[in-house]
Amino acid sequence: MQMIMEDFRRSYLRLCKEGGIDTQESVLAQLHDTRAAAGSGRLDLSGQSITSDTCSVLGRVLQNDTVFTEILLSDCMLSEEGAKLLLNGLCSNTTVKVLDLKGNNMRGTGAEALGQLLVRNKMLRRLVLEWNALGMWEEGFAVFCEGLASNTSLMQLDLRNNQINHQGAAELCIALKRNSSLQELDLRWNNMGLLGGRSLLEAMQQNRSLTKLEMAGNNIPSDTLRAIEQSMSHNADRQTTFRESRSRTHVLSKEIQILKDEKSRQFLSLMDTIDRQKDEMGRSSRNSSMRLGQLQEVLNEQKSSVNSLTAKLQMTEAALALSEQKAHDLGELLTRVKMEKAELRDRQSREIKKEHEDSALREAKLLKEVNGLSEKNLHLRSKLEETERRCKTQQDQIFELKQELTNTTAELKLRLAQTEERLEMEKRRSKQALEDMDGLRQKEMDHLTRHQEENERALQERILKLEGQRIQLEEELSRVKASLVTERAQAEEELGKVRAQVRLEEQQHLSSLEEKLRAVRQSRDESQNHCTQQKQTIAELHARTGQQSIEMDTLRRRIDELQQELAGKEQEKVADVTRVRVELQEQIGHLQAERTAQSGLREKIAALEREMKVLSAAHREALLDKESEISSLLERLRIREGEIQRIREDEAQRASFLQNAILTYVQGSPLAHFSPKK
Repeated sequence: MQMIMEDFRRSYLRLCKEGGIDTQESVLAQLHDTRAAAGSGRLDLSGQSITSDTCSVLGRVLQNDTVFTEILLSDCMLSEEGAKLLLNGLCSNTTVKVLDLKGNNMRGTGAEALGQLLVRNKMLRRLVLEWNALGMWEEGFAVFCEGLASNTSLMQLDLRNNQINHQGAAELCIALKRNSSLQELDLRWNNMGLLGGRSLLEAMQQNRSLTKLEMAGNNIPSDTLRAIEQSMSHNADRQTTFRESRSRTHVLSKEIQILKDEKSRQFLSLMDTIDRQKDEMGRSSRNSSMRLGQLQEVLNEQKSSVNSLTAKLQMTEAALALSEQKAHDLGELLTRVKMEKAELRDRQSREIKKEHEDSALREAKLLKEVNGLSEKNLHLRSKLEETERRCKTQQDQIFELKQELTNTTAELKLRLAQTEERLEMEKRRSKQALEDMDGLRQKEMDHLTRHQEENERALQERILKLEGQRIQLEEELSRVKASLVTERAQAEEELGKVRAQVRLEEQQHLSSLEEKLRAVRQSRDESQNHCTQQKQTIAELHARTGQQSIEMDTLRRRIDELQQELAGKEQEKVADVTRVRVELQEQIGHLQAERTAQSGLREKIAALEREMKVLSAAHREALLDKESEISSLLERLRIREGEIQRIREDEAQRASFLQNAILTYVQGSPLAHFSPKK
């Protein structure tokens, strides 16, 4: 604060030098004495005579001053010109709240300067003008009253001993009617008289802010003074009620603001949660769309593979139809040959008896082979049961096998190529065996001619038995496949229930599932190898039967020279039939394998479609749940807004009730019925 006072002193000296004024030692001493008072923001120069030059310097200093809040200049013998300069400087001041100009004999020009100060200054709260002569000049006092009327900050005004008559009182009453901030007014020891008292009473009927008015020593009757006091008491009551209502409204506004803040926080949290849910929904929808796209690509690939397999099936079915026609034609030829052979049976019956023993031995061998095949079939059945059990375990791993479908198709293609190469090798071997058998046939011509018919019967019976066994095996395979399909369907239904749990455990069981997949692949390869071996044995049996029929035909050609041409044709036809049968059986095996692969692919496609449906249903349910949550939150917001609206209406009703009560109180007061004539 000492630094502030030094700055004030320097500015004062600078302004004095600029204005060409000789500084007075007394004023400087007074400024130094006010350092102690500057701690409270007070500038006290009371009782010191201040010239007009000093007032101009003070006015220019106080124009931009931010230190002093109280200026005390009582009994300083200010001149009219000095007071004007000082007050003009205070017009733009923003810190001074109290101004004391007591006993300075201010008149017309001072009153006008004070009026301008009241118009321009918006921070002055208390103005002391005791022992002046503002009321002597009516024009100056009128300007002062105009400034008071337009002022909105002054709360206390002291006009004691200012020689204010009834005309000045009338001007002052006009100002009081327009003023709404002045609360205390001291008009003691003036000369207002009866007319001034009545005009003040009339002003008090319109003024609502003035709560304290001192009127002693103005020659005003006691009844007017009592009426003025009553109006003051009414104003005080109004002020108290207004303050109470203002405090209540302030409390209510605070509560409303708190409620609004809480509502805004809740709304922001709601919006944050909704945004998060929208982000999660967008992420889940994106993931689902990505997964749907991947699944759609896999489905398209599988559809293309299925289409290619269906085309192959159509080709194989056409080839089967052609082979069936060929077999039918060959059957007709065989019937014709059998009719011709019936004539020869009578001749060869004697030779057949000798060869029964050989045939019995051969039958025993064949029976042993058939028993071995039956044991193999039982072994295969057991393996099929094991594979069925493994299939149940594999159904849990279907989701991971989707990626391996392409690899399996490539492996199937490689196996098809390998099987074709094997078929070519077997054809070459069969040709070599036929050439070797031709040499042996020449040696065994005599023996074979005797046992021809018996061999034919035995072979036909064996063929029928083998065909019956094959049909039974096919029926059993179809039953097993049907059971597998039903079990797979049941397992897939169970999969749909267990998938939610399996997804969480998939990462833990990946390694174990891969090992199981390897074991399953090995078992599948073993079962396929066993099936191919069984088919090869059946094809070998058919080849042997064909070879025996060819041998019988060659014997007949040699026995009967007339039937050589027919025997050659029969041999060629029988060879074609055997080849066609072998090819048909192989094609049937391939077709069955392809059908199984297609059924597996279809099942996988169905499983994928079910997964898609489950995922879409889950997403829909999640969307519905979130929409329901959003709707519930919106309903809560509407309910809260309704409550806020009700609170506002209640507050408006309370304010209206307070206003009506105040109006009724004011209208019912005795001042409302008081007339100035009385």
